[in-house]
This record gives sequence, structure tokens and C-alpha cells, in this order.
Amino acid sequence: MTDVTVSLGANKYGKAENRVVRIYRDTPRHEIVDLNVTSQLRGQAFSDSFLTGDNSLIVATDTQKNTAFAFAKEVGIPSPEEYLLALGNHFVSEFDWVEGGLWQAEQYEWERITAGGRPHDHSFVRRGQATRLAAVQKADGATHVIGGIRDLTVLKSSGSAFTGFPRDRYTTLVETDDRIMATSVTGRWRFLPEAVTAGIDYNALYAEVVDVMLDVFASVHSLALQQTLFAMGKAVIEARPEIAEVRFAMPNKHHFVYDLSPFGLDNPNEVFYAADRPYGLIEGTVTRDGAAPSPEAWLDIPAFV
Repeated sequence: MTDVTVSLGANKYGKAENRVVRIYRDTPRHEIVDLNVTSQLRGQAFSDSFLTGDNSLIVATDTQKNTAFAFAKEVGIPSPEEYLLALGNHFVSEFDWVEGGLWQAEQYEWERITAGGRPHDHSFVRRGQATRLAAVQKADGATHVIGGIRDLTVLKSSGSAFTGFPRDRYTTLVETDDRIMATSVTGRWRFLPEAVTAGIDYNALYAEVVDVMLDVFASVHSLALQQTLFAMGKAVIEARPEIAEVRFAMPNKHHFVYDLSPFGLDNPNEVFYAADRPYGLIEGTVTRDGAAPSPEAWLDIPAFV
């Protein structure tokens, strides 16, 4: 039998999905920030733990969890990006053998309940439109910040077509110049490094980016979901000079006209069957010309979940 040798490959470790909720009580009108935070560290110093079980340099995942909660108080959460930057800076400076890591957050949005005709000071209801995403990557001595959104589900009942595609003996799809187009957008945008150091109002930028994407989705007469994807990314980059690139994953949420003829009924694009699977999955990146590529910024960050 031939001797087999193995080596330890790329690795990271940490504490996943810490549900951090910060209530700001500075005034009678409270504010809430609700995050799902994951912290993971990288470094050659951690190899011994994988290879021999030596934990002398392992920053316990429980410590990472506690730090996430403590920083919600000590640093606060002005935005998910700024909070994650503080976490990342802490771990690489506090433990000099930590070479880098990945810190991610999902933000769940809340809005005030209207009671007695006005927004209540300290009662909230979860908003279900989408989930905000943020990530901070520290790799090779550089810091990268990525914003994003997931589950931005959008639909247009007209203004979309799909024609001109090649046909073979397996093609059954009927061409259409008027269809429902629906998708659930996952989008992530990478900030230019120089913009990060200059400071960014991440909350205002996030709101503007979402508005731009929605405006383009509604306004563009789409000949393909691919065309809409590119138009959305182009508009985001044109609107915000801090953004280097935008990556999208868009599952096509198919709606098929239901055959009502067996019941003696006409169906002129009015009644549809919403199919959840299988689905087309469109992915693409829109890049600012001249922006330096940073593949290390995207290490281990999922494109579509």
C-alpha cells in the first residue's frame, strides 16, 4: 500500500450566529439594533490546534461571543459595518498571532408600532422586507468592507419579456413579450479601500443603494433578468463613488400562466402558478472600471444563501 500524506489547508474558526440586540435608552424614545453576528479568526498559529490539539493560542469561541456582546455596549452599533470593523481591529491587535479573519452580520429591521395615532416610543414590529448584510474581512494585512442585502423580493407584473433564445428538441418554453418577472435579490457591494479609511455613513448609503436598486428594477423594460441585474449594479456604482463592485445572485421566481381552458375560462395573463423550484439562478458582478480587483475581500463570503 502506498504511503499517503496529508496537509492542513485553509481554515478559520469562531462563534457563529450570536444574536446581539442593543437597545438605546438615552431618551424616552428608544432605538433598537438587532444583529446576527459571526466572528471567525485566521492564522498560522492555530495550526497546532488542528494537528495536535494544542489550544495554547486558541482564542476561545466563547471569548469571541462575549466580545461581540461587550462591544455592543462599549463601542455601540452605529452601523453593522462600523461595529464589525471595531471587532476585527480588536482581535488582530489584542492577539498578535491573529493574522486576520472574517466578521459578518445580518441586521433585522424593526419599525415602531403606531399606538394612539402616533409611533410608540418603545414598542416595535419586525419589518419583513429584506435582511441587511455586512462583512469585514482582514486578510494579508488589508481590511475590506462589504455591505449587502438578502431576500429583497421584488415582482413586476408587466414590463418584462423573454424572447430570441435558441431552441432545440428539448426546448418547450414559449417566448413571451409580457410576463411576470420576480426575483429575490441577494446583493453585496465592496467598498473601495480608500473610501473606508475616509469614513462612510453606512446607514445612509445602504438606504440609498436599496432605493436605487428598486427604482431600476421597476423602471427598466427588461428583456432578461440578466439585463436587469447589470442595470441595477451600474446604477448603484454610478450613484455611490465609494463602491468598487456589486455582486448579485438572483433566483428567477417563475410565474406560469395557469391553463383555465378545461373550465371554459379565458386567462389573459391574469392567473398564475407560482413555482418555487426548480428555478433559474442568475449571478453576476458589475465592476467600476479602474477599480483594483480584491479577490481576498470575498474569501469565504457566500454569494447566495
